[in-house]
Amino acid sequence: MSRIIDYYSAFDEWGRLDREPLEFSINWHYMKQYLPAEGKVLDNGAGPGKYAMALAEQGYQVTLSDLTPRLVEVAKEKAGELGLTGRFDGFHVLNAADLSGLPDGTFDAALLLGPLYHLQSEEERNKAVQELYRVTKNDGVIFAAFQSRSRMTLNSLQHPQHWKPHDSMDTILNFRRTGIFDHADQGRFTGAYYFNVDEIKPFMESRGFETLELIGSSSIGGLLSREQQQYWEARGEADKLMDLLIEMAKDPAVLGISSHLLYIGRRKESGDDEAV
Repeated sequence: MSRIIDYYSAFDEWGRLDREPLEFSINWHYMKQYLPAEGKVLDNGAGPGKYAMALAEQGYQVTLSDLTPRLVEVAKEKAGELGLTGRFDGFHVLNAADLSGLPDGTFDAALLLGPLYHLQSEEERNKAVQELYRVTKNDGVIFAAFQSRSRMTLNSLQHPQHWKPHDSMDTILNFRRTGIFDHADQGRFTGAYYFNVDEIKPFMESRGFETLELIGSSSIGGLLSREQQQYWEARGEADKLMDLLIEMAKDPAVLGISSHLLYIGRRKESGDDEAV
């Protein structure tokens, strides 16, 4: 995990979501549809707290956790700057696969937006989802983010020098089999795991969740260049473009080309599931 902590300690994750607002905008649109009217929310794998701050601004009582100590400190600072500290029950440095200290059945809703990108073993992924299940109340809503193996394959074919060692077909074909990606260059996004889209719902449902929605967080917008987006902005149609991207995020045909996916589910009672 040290290389993941090193990467995010140096990376401006808050700035990324500001510079590339599409993912946040689409996720937040659908999250607001399914969040309870009030209650306690866990943002697990929160990074610097972009979603946590939005939740706090909406009046939720938020608990924030992340693996990277520096990002937890950034989140504390952001909460203070925004006058939201009182909306937080705690800021914790925790591994998503071990939420020790957080009691069972505490949260009305819980987020897992990021940890599943970096859990390369099936055992770790199982533990993270089991912990998500454990700390969420019965019928609580959860939001879990995944990365698309098919989109990463496309990225690798288009930009092989950017995604080394995916500058050879053999490494890409091996990635297709395993979903595991370790960047060859120092300081780049690494230690990653990518799901096949058709695996996501069974993965979550077999671990105690009822599927409510699966969306493509970047919709088809990730395929548009900045110049192409500016055409619609210059016409004064940026809002209509965003509405279209939000609508298309639910289209099953979009899921494989969206770099990030958002699974929305509901925690079933333990007697109703088979494999928790």
